[in-house]
Amino acid sequence: MAKGTVNKVIILGRLGQDPEVRAAASGTTVANLNVATSELGPKDPSGTRQENTEWHRCTLFGRTAELAQQYLSKGSLVYLEGRLQTRKWQDQSGNDRYSTEIVVNEMQFVGGGQGGGQGMGGRQGGFNQPQQQAPQQAAQPRQPQQQPQPQQSNNNFDDFDADIPF
Repeated sequence: MAKGTVNKVIILGRLGQDPEVRAAASGTTVANLNVATSELGPKDPSGTRQENTEWHRCTLFGRTAELAQQYLSKGSLVYLEGRLQTRKWQDQSGNDRYSTEIVVNEMQFVGGGQGGGQGMGGRQGGFNQPQQQAPQQAAQPRQPQQQPQPQQSNNNFDDFDADIPF
């Protein structure tokens, strides 16, 4: 990082469509997300506020892209961190075009679909970072927890002191 500069973006929003996933020529998985964030605008003369929605194009790579494909869908609430990057490309007519996107390096599943619901709770690092395991709740059906069996007691109070954690 150059001294005195920062390029960091944090987005908490909902997906406008399912992730678009493809494989790059190198074999790396790439996912593109369209994420919407909303805020209330200023009051109009009648006292009502208009909701303003901003759309963000986000790109994920590697394991993070695979997790997005597996666990995210239209309406999912997701937290993303990354950096802004502008790409230059040429359209079919040969005109220069520019696209600014968020290159994601950290993703956290915040909740279920449009109505909220249960979160997946997993925090996943992005490419070029050590990866953690996928969220267990989403990967497997939830199993009821077994209660620990009480130990047989012989009413010997001398054993009690050994159970104190401090």
